[in-house]
This record gives sequence, C-alpha cells and structure tokens, in this order.
Amino acid sequence: MKVIAFARKEQGTGASRRLRNAGQTPGIIYGGTEAPVSITLDHNALYHALKKEVFHSSILDLEVDGKVEKVLLRDFQVHAYKQLVLHADFQRVDPNKKIHVKVPLHFINAEVSPAVKLNAAVISHVAVELDISCLPADLPEFVTVDLSNIVAGQSLHVSDVVLPAGVTIVAHGDSNPTVAIAVVPAGATAAEAEATEEKK
Repeated sequence: MKVIAFARKEQGTGASRRLRNAGQTPGIIYGGTEAPVSITLDHNALYHALKKEVFHSSILDLEVDGKVEKVLLRDFQVHAYKQLVLHADFQRVDPNKKIHVKVPLHFINAEVSPAVKLNAAVISHVAVELDISCLPADLPEFVTVDLSNIVAGQSLHVSDVVLPAGVTIVAHGDSNPTVAIAVVPAGATAAEAEATEEKK
C-alpha cells in the first residue's frame, strides 16, 4: 500500500491543532540509520486506511515529498469520542533485518469440522492475532488457522498453526497459548443425553 505524506516543520500542540483543523494529521517516521522525520498526512485518507486490516500488518510505501521509504505502522492515537485520528507513528524497515509485528488470524473451515458437524459445538477464537518475527519480504498480511479437524472439547494451540515460510512465533510467557477452542453448548449436551435415554 502507498501512503502520501509531507514533511512538517512546525512543532508543538498549537501547530498540531492547526493541522487537524485543516484536515491534516501529524505523524512521525523513525528508526533505521536516519533521523526521525515529522510528517503530515491527509486525515480522511488515513482514517479510511486504518479501517483496512492490511494497513496494520503490511510493509507500506510511505512517500514524503517525493522520496519513498518502506515503513510499518507502529502506533496511532484516536480521539476519545470524535472520529478523529490525532497522530500516527511509522517505523522504517531494513529489508535485511527481521521485524517483530502482530498479524491477524483468519479462521477457516469451522463449518466442516467434526466439532460443528457432529456435535453442534461453538468454536471460540481465543486469540485474534499472533506475534511473529520475519524479514520484511516474508511478512504475511494474516495467518490462516484451519479448523477443519477440530473436535468437540478440543483446543487448538499456536503449535498447531501452520506458519508461512520464513515466519516464526514470538513467545511470551506461555510458549504454546490456545488460539481456538470447540465447546459444546450446555443445551446441546442435555439434548444428547435425553436422546440417549429415550433409545434405552
């Protein structure tokens, strides 16, 4: 994705307020060997981009006054109650250095799993994103979790997730956390028990 920005010379709260009043959002680019650069971005374009999942988990082409840099969106602040992006932080990426980033999980094939087809189980997504490390060129937009083999009462863990080539998990505390679990609703269990009793 490409993002257009402009270098910003004015600093401070007053300058930022004037920018926002003019439909601009202040931001910063940092990291790498170069000095941080203060920038401004078109607010509406940024606001709509932030609604796209891919904007949060992709290497972006950020053009500042004609010069394009590869960056990651690292942080952004939104107004407490207005639809207003207050600030955005972008980090430069080195194509030869691994990055640490969170990517969303996309769950597929729940409807064909034994848990759902045989037991009417409900599959809960315990995790919605994954902490990964990889080179910028290997960064996936998302990681797919295949639920086709999950059975009722079973949990799916990080170790069960098939990762794209060049991607590794960044572990925190529990090195193999749960990403999904198949639970049979209490009502369904009672109905099964009644059906079994009737057959006797």
